[in-house]
Order: sequence, then structure tokens, then C-alpha cells
Amino acid sequence: MGVIKNFHDRVEVEITEGVADVRMVRVDKRNALDNEMFMGLDEAGQYLKTAEGVRVAVLRGEGKSFCAGLDFSIFSQIAEGDKGAGPTVMGDRVSDQIANRAQRVAWTWQEVSAPVIASVHGHAMGGGFQIAMGADIRIAHPDTQFSVREMHWGLFPDMSGTLTLGAHVRPDVAKELIYSARIFDGNEAHALGIVTKVSADPLTDARALADQIASANPSAIRAAKRLVNRAAYGDAAGQLEAERTEIAQVIGKPNQIEAVMANLADRKPIFKDLD
Repeated sequence: MGVIKNFHDRVEVEITEGVADVRMVRVDKRNALDNEMFMGLDEAGQYLKTAEGVRVAVLRGEGKSFCAGLDFSIFSQIAEGDKGAGPTVMGDRVSDQIANRAQRVAWTWQEVSAPVIASVHGHAMGGGFQIAMGADIRIAHPDTQFSVREMHWGLFPDMSGTLTLGAHVRPDVAKELIYSARIFDGNEAHALGIVTKVSADPLTDARALADQIASANPSAIRAAKRLVNRAAYGDAAGQLEAERTEIAQVIGKPNQIEAVMANLADRKPIFKDLD
């Protein structure tokens, strides 16, 4: 077994024989995204970019879920008018990177030079969905509950989700999933092209694939990832910048706060035509 590195008590990374096991460990909260989880995932991704001997990574969540999305405490802060709740999570864009912190926790897996396989079960909703989409390959249990959940809270996917989702499904499908915020299972996710493979035991299958990749020529594997990503995400920087621009006009504004407050109070929201 390898040495376990811990990031903010939220994410652990263990590298064994070329395979990095990246696990979210906030089990009591279904790996929901609080500030510490954002920082832990961000730093874990940065670590894997330079860690020696990594040929492939398996990204997963401990416990009952992959990741249930944003922690409710963040929505409560927004509902209470805490203008810093969103920006604190989003973080600043570092000058040598194309993404801010919120985007990096999902997009960083594309910037890791080795392939990243997501083993998905339980829930992959909102931010959790976007993190899964940031992986190169997704193997999911058929009963997994997926959702592009942001519209439920008056938002849209801003963690690189408009980029990665758009690369895997038709524009009309992406819009329907974003607009409706509906929940769908692993079988439908596979049919839509979101999930690579469904499995009754996604972690075992992810590890088997990881072992196969780790035994291949790492130079060729990394070159293949670069080339496929170049074709799929040609204007990644521009799209991520557009996400940041658009979300700044939505998060924390009256209509978004109303969406949060209405959901917390279990009532119908009353929106203005424009904020």
C-alpha cells in the first residue's frame, strides 16, 4: 500500500503501483461540497499533476454516495444575504490557470496528465455531477441518482459543467437537463452518453480498468488524452471564462436568493422578470 495524503480532512490520495486512489471522505454528509471539500479537491488535483509515478487515477466517494452536491449550509448563507458565500467557494482564478476554484475541483481532472476514472454510486448531483463529468471515464451503478441540480437553487452549472456536459450530449439534451434539474438514473445517463459504462460494482470495474491502463505505455496514454481533449475542449479557457462572467450576474441576486428561500421554505418561488 502507498502513503496516504490527506487534504483538509475531506479528500485522501493513495498511490499504489501507478494507480492513485482519490477518495472523498466526508461520509456523514454524502461528500457534500463545503469550503473544505472544495479546497481538498482542488489541492488533491494539484498534487496529482506533479506526483511521481501516477499512471492513472480512480476518483470516488466513500460511503453511500459519490457526491451529493453543494452543502446546504452554503445555500442557507446565500438565503440570509451573505454576499461572500458564493465567492468564497468560487475562489479567485490563479494567473497561470484557466479556472477558478469552483471550476478547478471538476476541471482539474482534465488537467491531470494521467487518465482519471470516476467510480460513481449513490448520488452525483449538482457539483457532484460536474466533478464526475470532469473525469475521463465514468463507471456508474445503474441506481445512481444523477442531476444537473443547479437550477433547483436558481443557478446553472458553473464548475465547468457547461463545457464538459456539452462535450458529451447534444445541445438540446444539455439544455433539458439544465433547465429541468430533474433526477435520472445510471441507465439513462449511459443512454445519453454521460456515463461510459454501468456496473453493479463500479469500483471493482474502475480498478480493473485502471490496472489495465497502468500497464500500458504511459507516454502513449498521456498523448492520447491530450489529443482527445484538444478535439473535445478546444476553447476550454473561453468557455470557463464565460461561465465565470455569467454566474457573477446570477449568484446572490434577488431571483437566485428567492429560489433558495422558496426551496428551503417548501413554497412556490415568486420571481421578477429581471434582477
